[in-house]
Amino acid sequence: MKVSIPRLRGGLIPAIVIIVVLALLPVIGVPGNWLLYLLFFFIYLAMANMWNLLAGYSGLTSLCPAAFVGLAGYTLAIITWLGWPFYVGIILGTIVAALFAMLISIPVFRLKGIYFAIGTLVVPEILRFVFLMWRPVGSILYGRGAGYTIKDIGDLTQAHVYWFALVVGIASIFLMRYILSSKLGSGLAAIRDNDNTAASSGINVFNLKLYSFVISASVTGLAGTIFYIYQGYIEPISAFNVRWLVTIMLATVIGGEGIEEGPIAGTIIVVFLYFRLARYAEVSLIIQGVILIGVMLLAPQGIMGSLRKTRPYRSLIKLATRR
Repeated sequence: MKVSIPRLRGGLIPAIVIIVVLALLPVIGVPGNWLLYLLFFFIYLAMANMWNLLAGYSGLTSLCPAAFVGLAGYTLAIITWLGWPFYVGIILGTIVAALFAMLISIPVFRLKGIYFAIGTLVVPEILRFVFLMWRPVGSILYGRGAGYTIKDIGDLTQAHVYWFALVVGIASIFLMRYILSSKLGSGLAAIRDNDNTAASSGINVFNLKLYSFVISASVTGLAGTIFYIYQGYIEPISAFNVRWLVTIMLATVIGGEGIEEGPIAGTIIVVFLYFRLARYAEVSLIIQGVILIGVMLLAPQGIMGSLRKTRPYRSLIKLATRR
């Protein structure tokens, strides 16, 4: 099964122009609140792209992105407490998230459908309990759920963190395009449609699922480290919170699950809701959940899925592509 990816006229030139403009925003004096919106947009976009890779293209409804975010964030914090540079923490946090994904894949890949979803859902809850009780021995790290500041990042400005987030967000878009146009993307599409048929066709179902799971965990963990560099503090309750899952699912479902450009459209709305609902912290999660259910009922294919059926969108695609 071949996945068809539209190619823009002019190759990478339009994309490069957009990236350069985005990179120059802090230099030309764009207001700080706009940089903050874009910073969150790129962080959530990277996570939503990876959840879309699993749920939309691999048929894996993974409910444990908070596990990768929390583990990567804690790795970053501990590395800075040990006196190592923060960028080492970013790298090691990404690696820890990937290794943890490989570890839990052994039991959870034995489950299918709703059982797989439930199996992954309990993982962040277990980790939250562990980190609430955990206390390192013979170290200056205090633990026991008290949380940690991210040390030695005082020289970083909002612009620096924005550039980190920009790189991660843009890289996730190119990574998705590469995967979907490769044999891995074709194999994942076959597994999503019917894993038994894919296996009988010679596709190594376990390996392809593992590749997508580890890639998703790595990028999600990487985006998590950027978030905690911005926040400067991490503690178990928020690090392993279901809010991460709801935010990522909301962005993907609103935009269009299984549609490449879906997470981009959905993340724009999610970031808007994030800041608009900040004053309603106690009920914001409920409001987002209601919106998520409403979108699933009224527009199952999301915004981009609905737009694809309209004539203006099809005309725009014809102008932008060679097809």
